[in-house]
Parts: sequence; structure tokens; C-alpha cells
Amino acid sequence: MPNNKLKEYRIILASASPRRQQFFREMEIEFKVHPIHVNEIYPEHLKGEEISDYLAKLKAAGYEKKLDTRDILITSDTVVWHNNISLAKPADHDEAFSMLRTLSNDWHEVITSVCLTTKDQQQLVNQCTKVKFKKLDYAEIEYYIQHYNPFDKAGGYGIQDWIGLIGIEEIQGSYTNVVGLPTQLVYKTLMAMAG
Repeated sequence: MPNNKLKEYRIILASASPRRQQFFREMEIEFKVHPIHVNEIYPEHLKGEEISDYLAKLKAAGYEKKLDTRDILITSDTVVWHNNISLAKPADHDEAFSMLRTLSNDWHEVITSVCLTTKDQQQLVNQCTKVKFKKLDYAEIEYYIQHYNPFDKAGGYGIQDWIGLIGIEEIQGSYTNVVGLPTQLVYKTLMAMAG
């Protein structure tokens, strides 16, 4: 790695997401995994990045007193924002189908907020990517739900999955952000925090 400043720190990734963990491995950043589970409830008046910012900070809140001097805790949250509504992880088949029908033939925003917390400071960053789906037909949506796992993903889809490959016409912004982590922004913020 070009800069070894991060070697002096213990990076704690508070996420069970295999996609986020893979990104850290690919960025060649050593990290420990410590998933933090919170009840992801937020005030109803929040919109877009306000929701993901709130939840990323909420995930950090229960852990920050346990941090040592050289720890950097990373918590994050991804929101799919469409027609002034936040599309969370679908609870079941019908909800996943309804979400994908809603996203079909339209643009939506994927917003990921990342909260980086040390014993002394906290940095909150977010990134927004615009995504355009083609018109998805019934069979395509049904096939995706039956053969893939949309239930652990905001908006009911993964851009890296089959439906992303056949259904997404255009994106404006960071691809990795849509997968669940704005890697360039996280790297830049970590390097700044490490001095």
C-alpha cells in the first residue's frame, strides 16, 4: 500500500455486509469485523441522506465509549430514495416485488453515509449516486427474487447481481456507493484522520 499511516490504527468495521468487507480487503486495509445491531428507527421527518446520516451515527453511538486511542470505528447505512420515499430492505417476496416494480423504468438515488469515529473525533460523510432502471417485466422481477437474495439489500436489489447487469441502463456517480460503500470517499477520509 502506498501509505502505511493506517497500520498504526485498528480499523473496526461495524458491518456484517460481505460486500463492505470485500471492499476493505480490496483496498488492502486491515480491519476487524464487529457488527453492531441497532433498531433502525429514525424520526419520520428525515429525508434522503438525513436518514442514512442518522442511522450511521446511531450505530456508532453504543460503541464509541469502548474505543481505544488508536481505534477507528466505521459504521454505515445505505438508503434507496425514490419519489420522496425511503425503500428499506424488503420484508418478504411481495414487498421486494413491489419495490422493483416501483423502481422499474425510472431514476432513483442510492445514498450511503459512513461515520468514522475515534476516541476524540467523529467524521460523517455521505455520497449519492443516481441510478436508472430499464422497464423490468414481471418475469424478470420474479426470476430475480426467486434466484437471488434481495432481502438484505435496501431497495430490494444489488447492482452487482443479475438484475443490475440486465436492468440498469445508467448510473451517475460512484458505482461502489451503490454496492454499499463509497470506497474512494472512505479511503480519503481515513487517510485524513490518520494524519
